[in-house]
Amino acid sequence: MLEIYRHDAHKLTGQPHAHADETFAGVPVNQSVPHGADGDAARMSRPSGTPEPTVANHMSPHRLSLLTGESVVASNEVSDRDITRAVRELLTETDPKTMHTAWLASDVAALFNESMYYPYTSLKYHTLLVAALVDNYRGGHEFGELRLIVDQPDEIVPHRTIFRIEQFALRLDTDPGSQPAAHLGARPWRSWAKTWTSLPSHLFTISDDRYSMVLDANLRRIREWSTALQYLEDFTAWRRQRTKG
Repeated sequence: MLEIYRHDAHKLTGQPHAHADETFAGVPVNQSVPHGADGDAARMSRPSGTPEPTVANHMSPHRLSLLTGESVVASNEVSDRDITRAVRELLTETDPKTMHTAWLASDVAALFNESMYYPYTSLKYHTLLVAALVDNYRGGHEFGELRLIVDQPDEIVPHRTIFRIEQFALRLDTDPGSQPAAHLGARPWRSWAKTWTSLPSHLFTISDDRYSMVLDANLRRIREWSTALQYLEDFTAWRRQRTKG
């Protein structure tokens, strides 16, 4: 699984895919992903076909925030030195479970998009989706069997949990037990809004909370998985800071 989390290292280091190094800081990177999971995860966030720029004047690996519309690197004033240090720490972890936890909590991975043509997408959540698909496929499951399952925030399933905040965690798996869940569909596609809307209960108390109402409404509109998950993370962090202020 370590190779899975490192498969898009070239996007973190600014190298073109065709000429990406095979190692970084002594560890193998940019390896191919088995079971077609990388392509399946890409289809969950990006359209098929030949990509074209979707945002004028932003051919950059740095993600644009759907919350602010600005480059997250520029708005957070992150230095190249800090990014390089954090990338090195993230990619050189040697324990698979610790690596999964590191990606769930990573700030540096969230600075990058999964494709410069789709700058609102998130490399962080693309990678976590790839890992979850690989682990499920290796377990003998097909995409059509998978569900988005809502867990308690302290219930982290190695390689299958794709998101975590204080209120809940989300994972891709087949058996939800008694947890709320929604099917992903028969094939990988940009189905976030449909899947989120299909969950049997609201994950936020929205009756008297205008912030939660806005968040839930927008999550019912966003189709791209990595974009939606990153927006959920960003909005939650912004709301926490606003509440403290």
